[in-house]
Amino acid sequence: MRPALMIFDLDGTLIDSAADLAYAINAMLAELGCEPLPLIEMRSMVGDGVAKLVTRALAARHCDRADPAAAQRSFLRHYESEPVRATVPFRGARAALERLRESGIALAVCTNKPAGLAEVILDQLDLARYFTRIIGGDSLPFRKPDPRVLGAILLDFDVAPACALMVGDSEVDALAAQGAGIGLLLMTHGYRRGPVKDIPCLAALDEFAQLPAAAGATQG
Repeated sequence: MRPALMIFDLDGTLIDSAADLAYAINAMLAELGCEPLPLIEMRSMVGDGVAKLVTRALAARHCDRADPAAAQRSFLRHYESEPVRATVPFRGARAALERLRESGIALAVCTNKPAGLAEVILDQLDLARYFTRIIGGDSLPFRKPDPRVLGAILLDFDVAPACALMVGDSEVDALAAQGAGIGLLLMTHGYRRGPVKDIPCLAALDEFAQLPAAAGATQG
């Protein structure tokens, strides 16, 4: 059955942002006199919001004396200065979003990234126009994996959980979707920490070309 609403995660799902996140993290670490993190190590730290990403980076480089709040401000200063230096939508994402919208499905974004920053990135990548609602990690008193953030989006759209789908890339998205009673379509190109087989989902998709059919949006 075609859903009435699809809720997308951002980093690792719609956009490949790892290089820009790594640039900002390593610029922050350099200010603290710490060694940089390799991209592959930093990727495993993404998904729970800025504060967790910064905390994990500091711990990985044993920056015990750093003030986490100051480090977070440093990271955001570097990241916000040029958030799409290397960030791009994953291949086929734009075409899939176009197809879903043409099918009459409402689209929303739910990310743990700050909402204002998410909006800037989506706008600069010409993706914002596809989404009716963008919820960030600072939009509500709770964030993923708390399922209440998805519940709030369902309420906004007046859509039942059975009539919605979540599109995500990680265990964080799976926990939120499961708690909200929403089916998950898992994009395998993202920032998950464990194997695909361990993440409960309706389907695991290797590319966006598979998404419209998986969502039941194969007909106009």
